[in-house]
Amino acid sequence: MEPANKSEISPSSFLLMGIPGLEHLHVWIGIPFCSMYVVAVVGNVTILAVVRAERSLHEPMFLFLCMLSVTDLVLSTSTLPRMLCLFWLGAHHIAFDACLAQMFFIHSFTAMESGFFLAMAIDRYVAICEPLRHATILTHNRIAQMGAAVLVRGVAFFSPHPILLKLPPYCRTQIIAHTYCEFMAVVKLACVDTGATKRYSLSVASVIGSCDGFFIVFSYVLILRAVFRLPSREARLKALGTCGSHVCVILVFYSTAVFTFLTHRFGHNVPPQVHIFIANMYLLVPPFLNPIVYGVRTKKIREHVLSSLRAKVV
Repeated sequence: MEPANKSEISPSSFLLMGIPGLEHLHVWIGIPFCSMYVVAVVGNVTILAVVRAERSLHEPMFLFLCMLSVTDLVLSTSTLPRMLCLFWLGAHHIAFDACLAQMFFIHSFTAMESGFFLAMAIDRYVAICEPLRHATILTHNRIAQMGAAVLVRGVAFFSPHPILLKLPPYCRTQIIAHTYCEFMAVVKLACVDTGATKRYSLSVASVIGSCDGFFIVFSYVLILRAVFRLPSREARLKALGTCGSHVCVILVFYSTAVFTFLTHRFGHNVPPQVHIFIANMYLLVPPFLNPIVYGVRTKKIREHVLSSLRAKVV
């Protein structure tokens, strides 16, 4: 057997450890994770099918929701099936290139998710603060441009990640103490100084997250100011109700994202089990929660799904 610390430019594979200290619970942890993945896939595919079939839903809010659903499907599918193979089949090995590809999809589509949340916040701002100009401001062409900008931003900022990790030699170990190929978990395995690489990754993540978060908060400050100027209590509640589902999923996404970022930056005393579990929630909960929240709280989607189910039963 070759020594574990042998320097390799590009190792053939890594070993995913899973959740350190909880290996004996991997089988049981995989059950709720699998359930969340099934709900995420079924829910997001249902949203895409409903919006595609119902022409009345070809509005900015639902078109952005479709973009978010595609992002959720890619994000969850790039992590969950491989994670379940680890939990249930003991498949610890992952090819080096597959690891880099998984890392790229995770980080780029997480950035896209944040961007689509911002796009949806802008849509809510225009719908509530400029209702008469909503259709002329957010045309289908402009929506496509916003979606393309979010896509290009995610790809452009995170394409360097796999390239940067392809360059250094790896000599410490090939064991990744994580359930998936997280950038910080992999970069620690390099046997050269990777301080600049780490700083780039944290800087990009913090700039994208903070900028999107700032403009989302700014949009909702303007929304709340406009809502509380409405003459009737019923009109105010109706306007706030259209934003409720969006606020719920944003809070879940950014709370787990901030915790994950802070543990990388400052939380050296956070137990690895806690960090890895929250990192998994960061990737699993939004794709699982988004279709539930939007499906239940959005009347048009709920009514279309219920009518389709009644037609099939009859």
